[in-house]
Amino acid sequence: VQLQASGGGLVQAGGSLRLSCAASGSIVGINRMGWYRQPPGMQRALIASIISDSNPDYADSVKGRFTISRDNAKNTVYLQMNSLKPEDTAVYYCNANIRVKERWGFSVREYWGQGTQVTVSS
Repeated sequence: VQLQASGGGLVQAGGSLRLSCAASGSIVGINRMGWYRQPPGMQRALIASIISDSNPDYADSVKGRFTISRDNAKNTVYLQMNSLKPEDTAVYYCNANIRVKERWGFSVREYWGQGTQVTVSS
């Protein structure tokens, strides 16, 4: 199983970006999907997560500006980022808890995407 993130880049303050993260491989089902970010010199932190098509959760720092959504048919999670600020500059990582088939049954494993850089200039 792999998570492939895309959509990062350089944008001016006030602009928008949309991140995508597609899961591929031997997937039985996907539970929680989320986005984390790691600013320079800081720890990685959760900013948005979604379990189903409803009830997403957001960190206070992005609430009202970012929107997480998922397309279950495509095993893909998105992060629409609006009104971007310089403090949103970070490497963004997608994360998912994915149910996979084992020889003895099934298990849920955590997977990470490779990270995509978002830079917001002032």
